[in-house]
Amino acid sequence: MIRTRTKVVLDAVAGRTLVFFLNLAARVLGRILSIDHALTRPPKTIVVCKYLGMGSIIQATPLLQTLRKNFPDARLVFVTSQANRGLMKQVAAVHEVLTVNDSGLLPLASSSWKLLRRLWKLRPDLYIDLETYSYYSTAIATMSCARNRIGFYRVERNIRMGVYTHMMFFNARAPIAQSYLQMARLVGCREIVAQLYPFRVDEADLASMRRKLERQVGESFEPFVVINPNASDLRIERRWPSERFIALIRSLSQRFPSHRFFLIGSVSEAAYVGEIYRRLELPNEDQVINTAGRLSLGELFALISRSELVVTNDTGPMHIAFSLGRPTVSLFGPASPSQYGDNPHAFGIYKNLYCSPCVHDFLVPPCGGDNQCMKQITLEEVEGLCTRLLRGDRSTVPAENLRFNRAGADGALGVVNRL
Repeated sequence: MIRTRTKVVLDAVAGRTLVFFLNLAARVLGRILSIDHALTRPPKTIVVCKYLGMGSIIQATPLLQTLRKNFPDARLVFVTSQANRGLMKQVAAVHEVLTVNDSGLLPLASSSWKLLRRLWKLRPDLYIDLETYSYYSTAIATMSCARNRIGFYRVERNIRMGVYTHMMFFNARAPIAQSYLQMARLVGCREIVAQLYPFRVDEADLASMRRKLERQVGESFEPFVVINPNASDLRIERRWPSERFIALIRSLSQRFPSHRFFLIGSVSEAAYVGEIYRRLELPNEDQVINTAGRLSLGELFALISRSELVVTNDTGPMHIAFSLGRPTVSLFGPASPSQYGDNPHAFGIYKNLYCSPCVHDFLVPPCGGDNQCMKQITLEEVEGLCTRLLRGDRSTVPAENLRFNRAGADGALGVVNRL
């Protein structure tokens, strides 16, 4: 399995070279063919792509629902990595999910060729690329031969300007779902669906989750709190220190002895979560259950849907909790909560240091891993917020830095160029 950060480096080296030549070819062919790129004709086939980031994909569901509402006769196709296929198959607005296998270079090459062949057969009228930095994504969008290709503009990625027919300014302060919805406004959508897709928990997944947990802790395991100490390997600086999570679980388990606490994580995160679990050393070992690497995506949805509270770093399960309407204590550092924590169920903590947010500006952050933005979030802050929420006090208002001024959001503001 290729690490996410390795994929980014490979993309920057090989992908940039490929996009350079595609840029030249697109400009030359554009002049020769004189294709009409006006966005006035209703599209028959729309492709939306977002390869990485489960949380960002969940935040893209308002865009997908908006496209379906405004273009009900169009075929809507979503392109993503193989790991996100199960998630996207649940979204009723999407007709077809196409995936690439990024587990290795050979699987990636093979699945990319298969993807391109399918895209050529579909002949999309509109291709919306939600990846902000990926040259690979830009290359696939270009080689799809879609009549109109829309992507985000970042000055350090301006080499992509020639291959997209339209570009939208990427505002790193705006809620990410609003940035995606600007794409919908650009293509003429007037009826906007602003809510996250209401993911349903399958009864089979709920039953399977219950069977697994009952084998560990017996039939009665509610009420419970879900604890997610992880962050993807692309930006592990988003992790609150493990010793703080350990202290938090110890404290909350004493304050709320009738509650259970479920640690979650993917297969790749199981070792990290397992080490946290081993260091807890609680008198009642059954009060904390380690589920990392043991639940399917559907079972994880089921677990979070039944939780009383979710405590999490800024990563995928946080957005699952948002989509399921669960109260969520969200810990932010390298990324801005105004971008990723804009949700009525979010109770965020963010220190707003001078160097934060840095997630969109550096592959390796200036701190070199010494993430003071997370380390300055104190145990007392998180413990106090969790305690109030578990006692039913929902009067805790998200901080001002979780809010975003939507003035003027009705127009397609931020269009960079129309070729």
